[in-house]
Amino acid sequence: MQVTIPFPVCQNAVRFPAGILRWSEDEFFRFCQVNDDLRIERSPNGEIIVMSAAGGYASFQNLEVVRQLSVWSIGDRNGVAFDSSAGFRLPNGAMRSPDAAWVGRARLENLSRRQKEQFIPLCPDFVIEVASPSDAVANLREKMKEYVDCGLRLGWLILPTSMQVEVYGPAGAETLRSPATISADPVLPGFTLELASIWSPPF
Repeated sequence: MQVTIPFPVCQNAVRFPAGILRWSEDEFFRFCQVNDDLRIERSPNGEIIVMSAAGGYASFQNLEVVRQLSVWSIGDRNGVAFDSSAGFRLPNGAMRSPDAAWVGRARLENLSRRQKEQFIPLCPDFVIEVASPSDAVANLREKMKEYVDCGLRLGWLILPTSMQVEVYGPAGAETLRSPATISADPVLPGFTLELASIWSPPF
C-alpha cells in the first residue's frame, strides 16, 4: 500500500479526520511500514497525523537523546529503549511514536511475539519528546498529558529553542530552565541525560 502525500509549505503535518481512512489495525500498521520515511501517529479519536521528516538539528537532537538512553538501558538491563520509529498503541486508542521511549522488561515479556512485531500495545514507562522548530508546543504538551493519562510514569518534553525541559508525571508537571543535566531517578535509576549537545549542537 503506497500513498503519496504532498506537504504544503505552510504545514508540518497532514491530518486525516477520523473515519476518512477506514483501516483495520493490520492495514494501518502496513501503511506505516511502507511509508517509513514519514512519522505517522493516530489520535485517540482516530485522526491520522502524517508528519514530514525532521530537519538537521532536530534529527541530531533526537538521535542524541536516543543514544544516551540506549547506552544506559543496555547497562541497566531492566528494560528496553526505543527510538522514534517505534509505535505504541495506547489504552485510549491512540498510536504514538515518541522521540525516545523506555519500557520495563517485565511488561514486554507479557506480550506475544506478534504484539512485539507490530505497534506495541501499551504506554511506555518513560518517554522523551524533543520539540523541533516547526512543532506546535501546545500539541506536544497535550501529547505529554495524554501519555500520563495512559499510565506514563515519567516524561520529558525538551524545548531546545528556549532551553527548557518540562517534566511530566502522575503528580503533575514542572519546568526546568537551562539545566545542564536531568535525572530520571527513581523511575530509571542512574539515568542522567546530558543536555549540552542538545542546547548547542556541534555543527
